[in-house]
Amino acid sequence: MVPSELCSGLDRNTANYVPLSPIQFLERSALVYPDKVAVRHGERAIAYREFESRCRRFASALAQRGICRGDTVAVIAPNVPALLEAHYAVPALGAVLNALNHRLDARGIAFCLEHGQAKALITDSEFAPAVGEALRILGRELMVIDIDDPLAAEPRTRLGKLTYEELLAEGDPSFAWPGPRDEWDSMCLLYTSGTTGDPKGVVYHHRGAYLNALGNALAFGLRPDSVYLWTLPMFHCSGWTYTWAVTAVGGTHVCLRRVDPALIFQALRDHHVTHLCAAPIVLNLLVHAPPHARQALDRVVEVATGGAAPPSAVIEAMERMGFRVTHLYGLTESYGPATLCAWQEAWSGMSLTERARMMSRQGVPMPTLARVMVADSETHVPVVRDGVSMGELMLRGNTLMKGYLRNERATAAAFRGGWYHTGDLGVWHADGYVEIKDRSKDVIISGGENISSLEVEECLYRHPQVMEAAVVARPDAQWGETPCAFVTLKPHAAATTADDIIAWCREHLAHFKVPRSVVFGPLPKTSTGKIQKFLLREQARAL
Repeated sequence: MVPSELCSGLDRNTANYVPLSPIQFLERSALVYPDKVAVRHGERAIAYREFESRCRRFASALAQRGICRGDTVAVIAPNVPALLEAHYAVPALGAVLNALNHRLDARGIAFCLEHGQAKALITDSEFAPAVGEALRILGRELMVIDIDDPLAAEPRTRLGKLTYEELLAEGDPSFAWPGPRDEWDSMCLLYTSGTTGDPKGVVYHHRGAYLNALGNALAFGLRPDSVYLWTLPMFHCSGWTYTWAVTAVGGTHVCLRRVDPALIFQALRDHHVTHLCAAPIVLNLLVHAPPHARQALDRVVEVATGGAAPPSAVIEAMERMGFRVTHLYGLTESYGPATLCAWQEAWSGMSLTERARMMSRQGVPMPTLARVMVADSETHVPVVRDGVSMGELMLRGNTLMKGYLRNERATAAAFRGGWYHTGDLGVWHADGYVEIKDRSKDVIISGGENISSLEVEECLYRHPQVMEAAVVARPDAQWGETPCAFVTLKPHAAATTADDIIAWCREHLAHFKVPRSVVFGPLPKTSTGKIQKFLLREQARAL
């Protein structure tokens, strides 16, 4: 029998093929756990039955107001129920959710709204000043819905004609949302600064979100009795897809508007939190929390961390406090976690210091990622697994982005040779674990957020007294890394201080992108005039 005969008449149909989508997780958990608490926010508890009906109302109301398949709906909010609900309601319509970083300045917000062609904006009233200015810069009509969260800081200013709860009241709690026509349909648009001044729009599909969510649930040990604290921003890689992973197992989401050690420890106690994700900076905040904010843990709390590799000393300190740390690695382009430092039982016999060193590596592929490779960037020949030979970390699998929105050149470059090129340089150990040693590009990761060195340099070059500028990462105990600016002033320039440069940047950039250190003097260059940033990084580390 030839292979073609084996397949004869065995076609896909509505009984044996349904497009994979994480929206299905909510439908199932609402069926299985209708009265179980799905979401907590302050004193409010939302059961799964209500969670699903709110998402259906949300989708219904958007549809009634003209949001169609393929339209972009932007949200600017902290970790509140509305943003979590948007991760279901918007994609369930076949529309695209664009969760934006609420730390962006007005120009950054306006760029994303225009580039993503947003048809509607749902925004938390706490961020009205920046959002209002962004809308003025945008210069076109946009449906604006205000989230008037009672836990938001004052003043709470409304920009639209309707609040989020008023919008939900318009919707049908039994609305039959259409869902995706194909699992390759676009569902989320996330912006990443990368190393270019303008952010790149990363597009997710339903299949990748579904798979990565299940991979996270499996790797992190989520169960129906898990209680997940939202210390990781939901706008960051769709919360590393935990927006869907927690729901997939019927766990409980605990929302947190802002990262504050006292609030985190209080939530750990009051809600019996079992899991949380956070950038290394948040771990450091917990380690160095003042005594009055700390509370002893009555159970082991699982912590997943990523971004810049957490210092082994931080992992050690977290373990002493009762946390168990899992180190993940990923990018916006990989839906968040792509690798994890999978625990090996042999590590139990190591000293805490040695164990922490092993755990700080980036590790092995997530269960739902096909392959990881460290190889030559051009030839794609894998490096020797000796823990010394350097190469570029590359990924392959279903949990990688569709590509960059309206940027075919960048998409082709990222996927050249049939691999996703991360731009990170690392080594491959004999045990199959990868470890990143340096970044081939000059992204600065500060507090878990990517900062483009070129964007900061462009701002510096606009200063009337600056002739040349270069920006590199400087290690920082609190933030992981912060921008360090090296500046050469123009001949006969007016007296200019570091404070002057910082003030200029604060006027023109989002505050988290502003250099914390400024060094004046000539910049080291090659014979062809290229600035030698590796020398500047060494100098920044010595400051």
